[in-house]
Amino acid sequence: MELDASLSWLALTLTPGVAARLSARLLREFGSPDEVFRASSAQLRACSVPVQTAQAVVKKEAFKRAEKDLAYLRKIDGCRLLHWTELEYPQNLLQIYDPPVLLYVRGDVQLLNSPTISIVGTRKPTLYGTQMAERLGRDLAARGLVIVSGMARGIDAIGHQGALAAKGRAIGVLGIGINVCYLKENKKLYDKVLERGAIISEFPLHMHPAPENFPIRNRVVAGMLLGVVVVEGAEYSGLLITARLAMEFGREVFGVPGNATQEVSFAPNQLIKQGAKLVTCAEDVIEELPTPVRAALVQAEQPETEQRNRLVKESLEGASRRIYELLQVDQPVHIDDIVERSGLNSSEVLATLFELEMKGIVRQLPGKQFSKVLL
Repeated sequence: MELDASLSWLALTLTPGVAARLSARLLREFGSPDEVFRASSAQLRACSVPVQTAQAVVKKEAFKRAEKDLAYLRKIDGCRLLHWTELEYPQNLLQIYDPPVLLYVRGDVQLLNSPTISIVGTRKPTLYGTQMAERLGRDLAARGLVIVSGMARGIDAIGHQGALAAKGRAIGVLGIGINVCYLKENKKLYDKVLERGAIISEFPLHMHPAPENFPIRNRVVAGMLLGVVVVEGAEYSGLLITARLAMEFGREVFGVPGNATQEVSFAPNQLIKQGAKLVTCAEDVIEELPTPVRAALVQAEQPETEQRNRLVKESLEGASRRIYELLQVDQPVHIDDIVERSGLNSSEVLATLFELEMKGIVRQLPGKQFSKVLL
């Protein structure tokens, strides 16, 4: 859509007091933003529009800001505005009760109607949660699914990193203006997602983080999806909002089971109790997708986890194999224990661990602890 043609749509969304539900109601009543702005105060009041909001619409108060924002948007490379009557607008999102009237989009708009899955979870994952999110993001993206998240730190970012590592596609849904990247550590991820996918937001330019914006953002994440995978989250985690919305919208909800003694396992374990599908690998997700979607996905080229682990183990010899067999995926082992149990001296152990890290099959953790990488 040409930016100039978006002026009245943008002005409608920028009008004080006109949120997504009211915008939708006005558009259904009057047919287009132009007709909304041609309506009289009495006509607007007949649609239960508050007095101050009706006056703002009649006076076209938001047009000056809309013109200014359009001028700014022209300077942002690859930025578009999509309203909900355009074919590129996410069609799944139109099925929810309050779809955003207008989306700011950077990147590949064609991805917005591709089969999508979200991987969500805590901002402070365990090693197990980190590895599961990375593995699921990688394997689902390798099969052709687009990975969607709110781009928060933790599981959201890790799922995207897994997808990008598999040269897959990703979509980030922001709870801020599309020209704002408020997490400095996610700036590189933002750029990579933009390169391999798209960034979208319904919030105006320059909008900075506000707590009330993120549940609003979560409904967009849930509305776009075929399903959401919950990896880790505590009892009152915000990710439960996304899962609840996904259920309300008729989307699939999946849970990665966790250690029942850890707080971050509460959310997925509770969702599984309530009927969410238990997930341990990408195939658990894929088999629940609609038949046409499954048929369109590329066949998995990578062997399953057990076979991959066996192949890695068989490729190692001597000290490398001995140390690799001592390590576990979800229980880090301190270097002193590795030295003691391997029978090797500390120099040999350090050199071997470094070699295994370079191969990407062992991970070093704080405190001189090591674990296998979940393959």
